[in-house]
Amino acid sequence: MSLKEQVYSVLVVSASEQFNQVLPEFFSVPVFSPVQIVSSISTAKRAISERDFDMVLINSPLPDDNGHRFAIDIVTKYQTVVLFLARPEQYAQSFDQLAEHGIFLIRKPTSKTSFELASGWLISARERIRKTEKKTLSIEEKMNEIRLVNRAKWLLISELKMTEPDAHRYIEKQAMDHCVPKRQIAEEIINTYS
Repeated sequence: MSLKEQVYSVLVVSASEQFNQVLPEFFSVPVFSPVQIVSSISTAKRAISERDFDMVLINSPLPDDNGHRFAIDIVTKYQTVVLFLARPEQYAQSFDQLAEHGIFLIRKPTSKTSFELASGWLISARERIRKTEKKTLSIEEKMNEIRLVNRAKWLLISELKMTEPDAHRYIEKQAMDHCVPKRQIAEEIINTYS
């Protein structure tokens, strides 16, 4: 899928009515959909527990917290990128606490140009996470296949009194002869002898 065809879900945590009113101007690009706006950390926690978001924008401060802990929790527990908007007097402290966790920060007030620049960072970061997720799944699938093949080999060793190299060759040869993955042969062996 082309980056131009990609759509990103966004959770906005902001108690500022003024900011929330101009927000559609910032998110006018069709790549951001849906955009859900909540006004507190507690509501945001509920929203993020109900569905995954590609991006979270936190407009600090909020009525129930400054949002630092919430931002850190999101990037730690979820495959989500976070943009944190901080007041000028709080920016340095927020940067010290959040930047090391990969949280993007911009100083308020922000312009549409600054926001478009930050949006590009978020999209780039989200795509990098997406590629990492795919690699991780591929590695996990390979590890599961190795475990399955090993289990099948041990069944061949115990049930048919094969040696470990013979069991390994048997599984590989069956896979080649039938033009199927070793995983499928291993599953058949496990079903037969378990």
